[in-house]
Amino acid sequence: MENNIVEKTTELLIQESTSKAVSYTEYRTLVKQLAEKGKSTGPEQTEALTNYTQLNDRRMKRWDKTLKFSEEALEKISKIDSKITWLVLTESWCGDASPALPVMHKITQLNPNISLKIILRDENVDLMNRFLTNGGMSIPKLIAIDDATKEVIGGWGPRSKAATQLVEDYKEQHGTLTAEFKQDLQVWYNKDKGQSVLEDLLASLPLK
Repeated sequence: MENNIVEKTTELLIQESTSKAVSYTEYRTLVKQLAEKGKSTGPEQTEALTNYTQLNDRRMKRWDKTLKFSEEALEKISKIDSKITWLVLTESWCGDASPALPVMHKITQLNPNISLKIILRDENVDLMNRFLTNGGMSIPKLIAIDDATKEVIGGWGPRSKAATQLVEDYKEQHGTLTAEFKQDLQVWYNKDKGQSVLEDLLASLPLK
């Protein structure tokens, strides 16, 4: 029998995923509740994923309180006058998401022309497969959409360029990422104070 299944367009997948997306505030509430219950997002429930979720809940809480932008960054953000949606695929256990999502949220707070919507990767695999990083389902993954045309105008993730370089250099030397390196990367994120993510995101925006 001939297979008449028509593959959905990326635009349709984005539309469907956006309709079930949550705000940053709703996502933070979800992660907090899961952390308190000893659970995580996604079908797989393990002690490790629970621990990562609890760590990320604490990290995002800290980032939300301490994140600061320079006057130059604030000026650039204020000049964005086109309506843009940032649709972000992530999961509660994702260590690279905890320093990135608060930066995205703060930008959207400063300029209402940009809206942040969050969806879970494992509930949106078809869309995730359209935005792979080196063939992998790496998260967080930001998809930038022009609200007027519904076109994808950019993307970001799973890490800043600076953090990606650290990861690639380590892989080249050691072959794989160890638990110790992942811990060191979180220390680097703390020292960086979200500035590398901010720099990347500002570079991707349609600034005048």
